[in-house]
Amino acid sequence: MSSWLSRVTGSQQAQLATTAVVSGAVVAGAILGYQNIKRYERVQDLKRGIPELREDHVSEALTDFGVASSVLIKEHERATKLAERAQKGGYDDDLILEQLARNRVFLTDEGLAKLRSSFVIIVGCGGVGSHCAAALARSGVSHIRLIDFDQVTLSSLNRHAVATLADVGTPKVSCLKRRLQQITPWVQFDLRNELFCLESAETLLGDLDGRRPDYIVDAIDNIDSKVALLEYCYKNKLPVISSMGAGCKSDPTRIFVGDISASTDDPLSRSTRRRLRAQGITSGIPVVYSTEKPGPGKAQLLPLPEEEFAKGSVGDLGVLPDFRVRILPVLGTMPAVFGYVVANHVILTITGYPHEYIPAKARDKMYDGILALLQGAEEKLARATTPGETAQGLKLGISVGDVGYIVEEVFRGRSVVSGVPTRLALVRWRKPAPGSTVNLGVEGQKNSKVGLGDLVCMTREEAVVHEREVVKGDKKPEDMYSREVLELVERRMGEERDFEKYR
Repeated sequence: MSSWLSRVTGSQQAQLATTAVVSGAVVAGAILGYQNIKRYERVQDLKRGIPELREDHVSEALTDFGVASSVLIKEHERATKLAERAQKGGYDDDLILEQLARNRVFLTDEGLAKLRSSFVIIVGCGGVGSHCAAALARSGVSHIRLIDFDQVTLSSLNRHAVATLADVGTPKVSCLKRRLQQITPWVQFDLRNELFCLESAETLLGDLDGRRPDYIVDAIDNIDSKVALLEYCYKNKLPVISSMGAGCKSDPTRIFVGDISASTDDPLSRSTRRRLRAQGITSGIPVVYSTEKPGPGKAQLLPLPEEEFAKGSVGDLGVLPDFRVRILPVLGTMPAVFGYVVANHVILTITGYPHEYIPAKARDKMYDGILALLQGAEEKLARATTPGETAQGLKLGISVGDVGYIVEEVFRGRSVVSGVPTRLALVRWRKPAPGSTVNLGVEGQKNSKVGLGDLVCMTREEAVVHEREVVKGDKKPEDMYSREVLELVERRMGEERDFEKYR
């Protein structure tokens, strides 16, 4: 080592510099070594200061959720006690107003006061309902009734607003109350852990301390319960908004708010409309719905595997009678969007904030066009079948709403011939019986005899050919179309005949 140093440090200055470097390194090593020794001693002192755990010690092992169970219990107890105090007036109102400050300046003091005194019922506390409940509580609604029979599951966690692993296996209504009380302790939650049905509607949707609900939210995904709720609300004049299907949807830009008669491209909405129509309800219920259509590569409800059928009656496989057996694909973000849109509508309506929604795809204009084409076709047919008839003033017993129904509900918004969804028209399926197509039984009136059951949906180009060859010509539909098209038309017309008695 000394020989190496002597070779490297030939000059006196180099020797001094090398000595300084080596001395610094030695001192630094000594300091770091001393610090490590002191740190080690402190750690050992700390460890020696920890008492041995006895069997009766208050400490607990960690749960699978990474905390001691008593921590969860104590946190819930603290939230519950704070909520009890807040609901008795022991929570400073200035603190509440500070928490609601952004809503206050948006809705004004008067609007926020209406919201804070309102009573809202949410039926269904899953993906849509939980996000709606959270938004309403955070926005100022102080009286909320939660209705749901179900429990939180692991699969709920991809879309539920507040549920955690610790909530799995607990009622959804209890989970929502427990979590939201930690955010808005002044909110009074009325929990109903039961299944909604028409028999229990009067009780579940009844008054709270003598006050009727200001709004009811339908976030149910079971068709029977959904229809029962909407029918009861409609007939008892209770304000309600319904969330249609969020399953298999992925485009938030196609979500609209509108009357149930205008909602399209959604199987749950279609089934709900048809059942309500059977109860004499065709409009007057606001809904949140998506116009997104299924397509290649998109999620869809898959058919039930054959092995499930082999187990017995498929209906017996559900959690409850008449509940779906298959798992519906759901993108976790979409129920949240639906829930917030529902909550937004409730807030605006209760507070009286001005709002006017854009209709989806302006389909009313399309229906007007289809009706005008049908009017023209019937006038030409009347002149051709009734000698001396000018068809001036001819009236159709079909409205724009009927056009929307026959196009969207019966024929699913597509041509029965090609399946094309654009440039649609309604045309008679068969040539009318010999004789006049005009009813002249009432003096001074001319009414076309065409009914909804006579019409099919085609593209305009297909309708022109069909009218020339079948309606005015000598061919029959059987001469023009394949067996698949004929069976489809018969099936769709059969559905219309079944529902026609409810019109």
